[in-house]
Amino acid sequence: MGDWYVRPAVLGLAVLSLVSPGILRKPHTWLALAVLTAWRIAADWPLADNHIYLLGYWCLAAAIGLRKGEPPMSLKTSGRYLIGLAFACAVAWKLILSPDFIDGRFFRVTLLTDPRLVGAAQLVGGLTDAEIEANRQALEPLPEGAQRLEPLPIVESARLRGFAMAATWGVLLLEAAVAALMLLPNRPLIEAARHVSLLTFCFTTYAFAPVAGFGWLLLVMGAVQVRSSQRWLRNTYIGAFVVVLFYSEIPWSGMVLDLFRTA
Repeated sequence: MGDWYVRPAVLGLAVLSLVSPGILRKPHTWLALAVLTAWRIAADWPLADNHIYLLGYWCLAAAIGLRKGEPPMSLKTSGRYLIGLAFACAVAWKLILSPDFIDGRFFRVTLLTDPRLVGAAQLVGGLTDAEIEANRQALEPLPEGAQRLEPLPIVESARLRGFAMAATWGVLLLEAAVAALMLLPNRPLIEAARHVSLLTFCFTTYAFAPVAGFGWLLLVMGAVQVRSSQRWLRNTYIGAFVVVLFYSEIPWSGMVLDLFRTA
């Protein structure tokens, strides 16, 4: 992760932690990782992925928890509030500061232009390869000051527009639920609902937006909140970790689309 002068140090600490697990429980290890993550953000400024900021906070939280000598409780509290605040900021950005998200434009454009979502756009929207390529050309930014004499047509099916609106409000409502449940005081039912909402978010969101690093980070922060007696729930988080890897490495939507084409 990061540029050539950051990656060796991060990988070196990871390898040392595997060889000598005691290093994993040293606060200086996690403080070093937090500094390296901050270095990566500074090197990529302002284009670093948003979950890299969250990763830096999480490494710092681990260092503080180990320094205090109460890592389980400290990580549980830090993970809950970091997830809650991150999702609350995401909801505020989408609901208040981004009118192009609320009206569905974000997903309508992203489904047509993001290579990671092309399979979903074709599977759900029924678009052909030629229509996807034509849409990309129509939406491609022109050099500054240039304008087309006649705008290129954009092909959108009713199913694709419906999927875009469902994704818009589904993501918004699910993120709002995760934020509220993480920030509410601890109660047995609330704790259970936290895990359900976070796991639902990871199982559904990363099926269409395969950003494994973000999914894994959220799952780790959720897993530390599992009680030691809840083995089935811990195993569910491990399963979700593997599923996110599956989403990232296997183009399942394209495979399903090919299956329908050959049927």
